[in-house]
Amino acid sequence: MRRLFLLVSILSFVSSNAQTTIQTDVLVVGGSTGGTAAGLQSARLGIKTLIVESTPWLGGMLTAAGVSCTDGNDELPSGMWQEFREALYKHYGTRNLFTGWVSETCFEPHVGDSIFKAWAAKEKNLSVKYGWHFDKILKSGNKVVGAQFINKKKELLIVNATLTIDGTDLGDAFASAGAKYDIGMEDKSYSNESMAPGNYLIIQDLTWAAILKDYGVGADKTIARPANYDSTLYFCCCTDAPCKEGKPYNVDAKKMLDYGRIKGNKFMINWPAHGNDYVGNFIDMAPIEREKALEGSRQKTLGFIYFIQTQLGMKHIGLAEEFPSKDKLALMPYHREGRRVVGLVRLTSNYLTDPFNQKESLYRTGISVGDYPVDHHHAPEKRAPGINFPKVPSFNVPLGALIPKDIEGLIVCEKGISVSNIVNGSSRLQPCVLLTGQAAGVLAAKSILNKKSPKEIDVRDVQSTLLQSYTFLMPYCDVKTTDKDWMAIQKIGATGILRGTGKPEGWANKTFFYPDTTVSFSDLELGFYKFYKHFPTNRGLKSNPVTYNDLLLFISRTGKSITDSQKQKLPSSKILTRREIATLINEMLDPFRTGVNISGEILD
Repeated sequence: MRRLFLLVSILSFVSSNAQTTIQTDVLVVGGSTGGTAAGLQSARLGIKTLIVESTPWLGGMLTAAGVSCTDGNDELPSGMWQEFREALYKHYGTRNLFTGWVSETCFEPHVGDSIFKAWAAKEKNLSVKYGWHFDKILKSGNKVVGAQFINKKKELLIVNATLTIDGTDLGDAFASAGAKYDIGMEDKSYSNESMAPGNYLIIQDLTWAAILKDYGVGADKTIARPANYDSTLYFCCCTDAPCKEGKPYNVDAKKMLDYGRIKGNKFMINWPAHGNDYVGNFIDMAPIEREKALEGSRQKTLGFIYFIQTQLGMKHIGLAEEFPSKDKLALMPYHREGRRVVGLVRLTSNYLTDPFNQKESLYRTGISVGDYPVDHHHAPEKRAPGINFPKVPSFNVPLGALIPKDIEGLIVCEKGISVSNIVNGSSRLQPCVLLTGQAAGVLAAKSILNKKSPKEIDVRDVQSTLLQSYTFLMPYCDVKTTDKDWMAIQKIGATGILRGTGKPEGWANKTFFYPDTTVSFSDLELGFYKFYKHFPTNRGLKSNPVTYNDLLLFISRTGKSITDSQKQKLPSSKILTRREIATLINEMLDPFRTGVNISGEILD
């Protein structure tokens, strides 16, 4: 018996420390929205890639977290974001997914997961491992060389990788790597933003979302009363609810549910106004321990559902069979904010509000776009100071925000990119993060193919690859990818020779290129002057619209010879539109080919 006991003990020890080791070119830590896009894009470029994810789903906040009514980019049909929407249109047999009033793109989370998994299955260079929680980063000196993962059986997975991408929602991988990062609100002396409120260790509320379903009149889908249920938490969620203090949110119960209505008589429950937003900071916990610690968030959502069913009289509205979870809630919480890495560059609200007049021309290095306003969730957090959020136009995210400043072998692709606390309120949304992840996948692939650090990769090389998949570098909403001149306008826009005009417009901000308008002689001359270092100019104030002869004059001033055929291509007195100017500059000078550094400075 004693020998048997010893044998069982030894076998138990071996089992509890079982270890598997894998080698790959690119490792993506987390199958989040950004992580999934990064892994797919890296593999599409022929790189052996592995995504390691803790849940059984791909897509993060878009799918596993249940936030499937997306925010932003309705008028920016860019790259993988538009590819994803096209797949949704095909699945549902319609291009109208405006079923909920919060978004023009609402879908069932399991459908989103099935799309990502179908894409992943097509990529011979992509592998995905589910059920593994991130444990720690592996390093050699100052370089990340992989990561270690652990599952609920306490087994270990070691992944050795040439390059690692942090696709975690809270920045777990870059924190473990020793990268510098920021958490919470900032002081204006640090962020250089006039509205920054000061240093507060306060992050945005998280939400444990759910998908409900209308089971029809007469059905009773009332759940068991949740532990520690407090109905007063939800009293002001709508006009049909009691509200003892303050005013209720100005919609009735039906419209509250219709906020996130999706196909199949279902409803996304991600309601900030006295609903299921939850205050809590779980950043410093080990990933595998967070689920238990987040039980309060799950209970708040269950309490909100119980309130809807009992207090609001909607017992026929019950939890849908959407997620493979015991309580039918989403597989993970929706984290709006976590750590933010200190990158090679930092995107602040100054760049969002006025991108063309900053010390660094970061717009020239754009790799993803967004149009959502600055939006922070702090409703239940009584300590949060008020912030006068700036009105911003649509924007782009610079490549350098994805690269940690002081760590090698690592790229960041989720909400933890290098942005200020203010900007996180705009850059964190699903479409923008999906596109940022796609760019991270390109950067990783280029790094592997060129055998260089991500810091050494040519910005224009990354951007050129993104353009091939019709990914916007500049957020010009009035020139779609179907426009024959889209590519030229994107390229010239990224040089700054011609600049767009930003307009804050509520929940769908815009930047216009105005392709069919004219440009003044002085404005175009200034654009050439700022791009070409040796461009001579009197910089006089000439308001006359640019003619073809004017354009040829500017081109000749760059040192480019003008051929006879070019002189005769158009009448010299013809007034040119911005579209024509962009295409002609692209054809005759190809300035996009001129390199820029990570700060957007022109390279000789």
